[in-house]
Formats: sequence, C-alpha cells, structure tokens
Amino acid sequence: MSNSAVVETVALALREAELSKTAIAPVRPQLGGESADVDIAYAVQEENTKRAIAEGRRLVGRKIGLTSIAVQKQLGVDSPDFGMLFADMAFGDGEAIPAGLLIQPKVEAEIALVINKDLTQEKHTYADIISATEYALPAVEVVDSRIENWKISLIDTVADNASSAAYVLGSKPVKLESLDLVNCKMTMTRSGEVVSQGVGKACLSNPLNAAVWLADEMVRRGRPLLAGDIILTGALGPMVVAHAGDEFVVEIEGFGSVTAAFAAE
Repeated sequence: MSNSAVVETVALALREAELSKTAIAPVRPQLGGESADVDIAYAVQEENTKRAIAEGRRLVGRKIGLTSIAVQKQLGVDSPDFGMLFADMAFGDGEAIPAGLLIQPKVEAEIALVINKDLTQEKHTYADIISATEYALPAVEVVDSRIENWKISLIDTVADNASSAAYVLGSKPVKLESLDLVNCKMTMTRSGEVVSQGVGKACLSNPLNAAVWLADEMVRRGRPLLAGDIILTGALGPMVVAHAGDEFVVEIEGFGSVTAAFAAE
C-alpha cells in the first residue's frame, strides 16, 4: 500500500474504534513499526481532524502530551506531542460525563490557557504567549486510548489524536500576572482521597515552555493556534484511572478548583 492508503486505513480503524467503543491492536506495525517517523502518525491524526471538521465538529484548541521528562524517557522521545480539542469534547465543571462514552479513560490535572491573538510566528517567545493569553483556568483532561490496554508507543498515541477524549475547564478565569506557573501546587482527590499530586514545573519545567513548543509546532504543521483557542498545557502529576461513578476534584494553587464527574453505570 502507498503511504496515503496506509494513513487512510489506519485513520478509519481509529475512527471506527472510537465510534464502536472497542479498542484495537496497536497501529504502529502498519505505520512502520518501531522505526516509524512520527510524521506519518501525525498524518493519520490530520486525516481524522479533516474528517471531523468536514462533519461539522468545531476545532477549539489543542492538548499537549508527553510533557513529563520521565515519560519522554520511557517512550524514547525528546519532545512533547499534541492532539486536537473539539467543542463536543468539553464538559462543564461537575457535569457528569456519560457512562459508556469512553473505552478506558484516565484523568490528568492541567493548566489551561485561553488565547486572544493568533500565534503565527515561526518562533514564539514567552512574551508572545503571555501577551496572547486572555486568562488561565484549572482543567482536567480525560484521556482515552483506542488502543487495547493502553499498549501505546509514540506512534500509536500521536495517530490516536494524542489519546485525547474529553476535558473539563474550571469556571473562574485568572490572569497570568497573579499566578506562579512554576511553583503552584496541584492536588487531585477522588471521594476525598488524594490520588495525584504535582506542581507547575512538572510540565516541561514551566507550562509556558509547553505552550511555546506547541505554538511553534502548530505553525510548522500548518494549523496555527488562533484567537479563542484553548491550550491544555500538560499534566502536573500522575494520571489516574477513572471508573463509572468517580468524581475527581482538582485544586491548583492560585487557580482554584475544577471537578470531573463520571456518571454511574
């Protein structure tokens, strides 16, 4: 098969897995195995992005993954990855995420930035990101893999939209100047029990590093970040498996709290 045919085949398999709520075997063998170039995985992601937009879904931002140096080492990579965020992936603070919507969800606590300017430079700076950020919010990213048992490599997760599934934003916007992005402490609880803890610098030493990387990468790949877009900058602590009936409360110092709730079966 040609590369384009392979991309279309893998993209279709991932779409069908998502629609049927049935995980599939890793897709990396079809994309070149362990030696595959990540660009072919992004081509799969882009194929499904174009399909989603053509079907009327609204692209509203990006998520950044692999912002933990430890996780990068585990996967043998030296940079983050990204996935697309659509409006229909958003849930309100405390709103129940329907049972059966996802296959094998996990949750991560993150800092979200909402921008008010297009980011179209070839190389961005902290100043560009700070001046373009309208406000920040605490957030929970709900990740889900369409790959069986989360047996993923970089190629699998990138092709699978960086394992994106859903997200919950807090409802109290905060200006960057009042925040300590590096030292802010994060605590995630489930039924009052602490299940994840972290700090801002767990995200590439500073969430702004992740945002700069994303802004540059999106220009390079032809989908620059635009005014109004949401950036989920990356996990501040370990991800946690989510089950039906779970309720996770994330508190980030200076940002307030946000709750991700999963409906009971």
